[in-house]
Amino acid sequence: MTVFDRREFSLAAAALAAGAGLPAAALAQAPAGAKPAGPAPVRGGVLKVAQCSANRRTANAGNARHPYFFVDLSTRVAYNCLTWVNEKLEWEYELAREMAPTDEQVNVWDVSLREGVLFHDGREMVADDVVASFEAHRTGAAFASQIQKVEGLGRHKVRFHLKEGNAEFPYVLAEYQHAIMQADTPARIGLNGIGTGPFRFVSADPNRSAIFERHERYWRKGFPYLDRLEIHNREGQQEAALNGLRARQFDAVLTIDARGVRQLQREPDLEFSVGRGSYHFVIQLPKHPGSPFEDKRIRQAFALAIDREAIVRIAYAGKYGWVGNDSHLVATDPNFLFRPARRDVAAARRLLAEAGYPNGITLPTLYFSPQLPEVPIYFQVLQQTVKEAGITLPIEERPADGYVAFRTGDNDLAKGKFHKFAMTAVGSRNPGISLNRMRGAFVESGHWRGPEHDRYMDLYRRAMVTRDDTLRKRLYHEMQRILQEEVPAILPAGGDAILVRRKFVRNLNYHPQIWSIRFDEVWRSA
Repeated sequence: MTVFDRREFSLAAAALAAGAGLPAAALAQAPAGAKPAGPAPVRGGVLKVAQCSANRRTANAGNARHPYFFVDLSTRVAYNCLTWVNEKLEWEYELAREMAPTDEQVNVWDVSLREGVLFHDGREMVADDVVASFEAHRTGAAFASQIQKVEGLGRHKVRFHLKEGNAEFPYVLAEYQHAIMQADTPARIGLNGIGTGPFRFVSADPNRSAIFERHERYWRKGFPYLDRLEIHNREGQQEAALNGLRARQFDAVLTIDARGVRQLQREPDLEFSVGRGSYHFVIQLPKHPGSPFEDKRIRQAFALAIDREAIVRIAYAGKYGWVGNDSHLVATDPNFLFRPARRDVAAARRLLAEAGYPNGITLPTLYFSPQLPEVPIYFQVLQQTVKEAGITLPIEERPADGYVAFRTGDNDLAKGKFHKFAMTAVGSRNPGISLNRMRGAFVESGHWRGPEHDRYMDLYRRAMVTRDDTLRKRLYHEMQRILQEEVPAILPAGGDAILVRRKFVRNLNYHPQIWSIRFDEVWRSA
């Protein structure tokens, strides 16, 4: 058994603080396309993959090929975006070949497109396709809502007008929902599944499996190597997926947990790949009238009572996880700011007493979904550790299907309707996207509001128009200090993405952004 890590790093805070993070993301602008090192790849063959995680909306036969509904089976199999985030979390060009802001306000960006890129049906991708795609994304994808207008500037150039400046806009263009689709009417765009990606759809069984064949005229010359790719959804079914691997039903299983590694580590024909700092969980704290989370002291007590190291030790075997800092940033991000205090049971009890609960408090039920294999263990550990501070925390697992609608609810503040006290999984992204998720208008902040929220958002707006990385990092640190004091949400700990593959599967390495994995360069040696 061999374990290949994308980047070795210590879990110790001192090592990370000394600089064992990622390179500055803004420096990565090289075009994609470097060929894999090692033995010469062999062309041909079929790869069968099972995926144990999910990050999707409910799909049906009518929309199963649309990029919005396909992410649990990896959007970049059939589609591309204008940019791509690589395994070091640096952005690279994909369908774009050049881009730059037009002025210091960084709210207008010109993007030049690759020429000669063909859709699966043989038609060339042009500016009209990009404009039509983003007209759909502006209303259908959360991260594209910042785009005010997109216009074509000739056949292979487009201009993006943003509502506000964004120095990290290239990352926005890499988001999985921002795939480039063939221009069509708003009601039909994307439904045919025709993209520019390395593989074209053969068939799709909604939420279960999808089968692809090589796109022979793919724009990355010489890729892909495989003839055929099958991806099977095994969300919440890790044991079934691993049994399928043992029975040679699958050649690789994506997104297993530490238990899966322990089960398989003595198998001589298997290898593992780890994408460090991949994902973590938001515990969203609704702040509606009558909610205990209206009181900052209760939020602070809850955050201090959680034994985060115990979660890492038990849910992630102490090796495949990391302690969070109650922001959406992952610990491998160079902008990540460690919390000044980890667990402090005595301080948590004092805060509860000050809030009127000297004998402890029973919180509402915390709901979670098994979006990843370790989630039930994660929340059982969390539940047990807060007891010592006098916090009784009922927890309840909900099925993955329909969970997003369940935890969000009606969420109509004007009518006094709020989301649930619930968890959701979030992945590793650049700070401009990650820190904006704590805005008061977003459900993950529990609709945080007040003077400190306003100061937080002012710092965010300043950061977004700051083109100097060092100055922007200082603003990001100040924002994280506010989050650690105010605790609008709790993000206790996170995990690394792990895949297991048979040794004949070559160059299949996991990505910290699970949804950004590409199969272009994967090949079989047998």
